[in-house]
Amino acid sequence: MAASPMTGWARAPMRRTPEYAVQDVAAVRRMIAAHPWATLVSHTSTGLVVSHYPILLEDAGPGLTVVGHVGRPDEKLHELGRHEAVLVFYGASGYVSPSWYDLPVGVPTWNFEVVHAYGVPQILEDAENLRELERLVDHFEDPLPNPFRMRATLANEAYAERIVRGTVGFRMTITRFEAKNKMSQDKPAAVRERIVHALRQPGPYSNPELAERILSAQRPVLSGSVGERPG
Repeated sequence: MAASPMTGWARAPMRRTPEYAVQDVAAVRRMIAAHPWATLVSHTSTGLVVSHYPILLEDAGPGLTVVGHVGRPDEKLHELGRHEAVLVFYGASGYVSPSWYDLPVGVPTWNFEVVHAYGVPQILEDAENLRELERLVDHFEDPLPNPFRMRATLANEAYAERIVRGTVGFRMTITRFEAKNKMSQDKPAAVRERIVHALRQPGPYSNPELAERILSAQRPVLSGSVGERPG
């Protein structure tokens, strides 16, 4: 949803549903931070290339910059640094049954949040890549009672410095993004409450995370009759 840096609509053809659009950079930052496993898509000279990697945000600056790494030879397959690529981040999502609505008519839907982030990845030098790999490990280890550290011993530090040669780090400044947060905003408050209740119950579609996201999603004022939106 950004044509100029971080503002306006993106050129990407995600389905246009403005009522679910997220254009706030801080909100997009929160979504990426909470769900760092991303899909990298590159339109290369030989066709589309799709891979999956953990991605971290950089804290500095008012915009959005992310750092990641790929295993060799993925940097060549993706032609990193030669063209624009997109990182897709998936937030909470799940099936919503019309049996929960308690309405005379209804159709199923799928609630979700997603970010499409565009930019040109720039390859890092080995030394910086190693620092970023260490930061990545620390990020995920810090919540543990006995976190692992890449430089905990001289032997492990030497091992990390060897294996870094099998990876290629990259930094990508996000020049435009398209983000959506579809959380039953088109439903009346009472229906949303019943959906949240159902998602919190044991069963095949139990999804407490999605329930919390529905509760926290913006609820625009609705006018006219309630329409059903299957997509």
